[in-house]
Amino acid sequence: MQIAICDDEKETRDLISEKIKRLYPKASLLLYQSGKELLLSGCYPDILLLDIQMPGKNGMETAIEFRKYNKETVLIFITVLEDYVFQAFDVGAFHYLVKPLDDKRFTEVLANAVKQSEYSKSINFKKEEPNIIITTGGKHFTVRLEDIVYAEVFNRKVILHTLDTDIEYYGKMKELQKKVGDSFYRSHRAFLVNFKFVRKYDATAIYLERGQALMAKQNYRDFVKSYLRYNQREWKR
Repeated sequence: MQIAICDDEKETRDLISEKIKRLYPKASLLLYQSGKELLLSGCYPDILLLDIQMPGKNGMETAIEFRKYNKETVLIFITVLEDYVFQAFDVGAFHYLVKPLDDKRFTEVLANAVKQSEYSKSINFKKEEPNIIITTGGKHFTVRLEDIVYAEVFNRKVILHTLDTDIEYYGKMKELQKKVGDSFYRSHRAFLVNFKFVRKYDATAIYLERGQALMAKQNYRDFVKSYLRYNQREWKR
């Protein structure tokens, strides 16, 4: 569960963060101090707590831009003013909380937002490939799993190779492997390939639509079986 907070006041960001940590200690928190920073991050969290009164691009303008690219995030406005309540519905806001926040009310609204997010994901699970959030250079990026051709480990970094670009970040291949599911295969300790982009293979290498990955000799037979199961699943869709 990824929850983002966008507010220009550090004190408010910290206060809301602490509330969320107490309620949902396993949630991944993403903090932004401006609408511009949120939009440039390319991040689409499960839940977004968005302040309206911010310098530069205000919260309502940010929400309008955000919704052009993402309709699924559960959006909650947090502000000192109630004047925008009707505009909030125009951008599909889930709720509207007024500062100072009442703990009981905040807890209820966030709990309902979590339920709404989980319900939406259960509906869309078969229709959309999941995403992963990558943090590199102090910024967060959303990467669709279906766009990853393969991943490799090099100089303690994980490199995601997509059809268009390469994304490097500090991480562990083991953790990435857990996130991507059975459409990917760990052919070698340093390589993780997406079955979707496999064009041919042999006992030493896998040739992909872009680039190639090494095949560990001991993994070859299991790779062939797994690739066959993948193709059978795809034919049934």
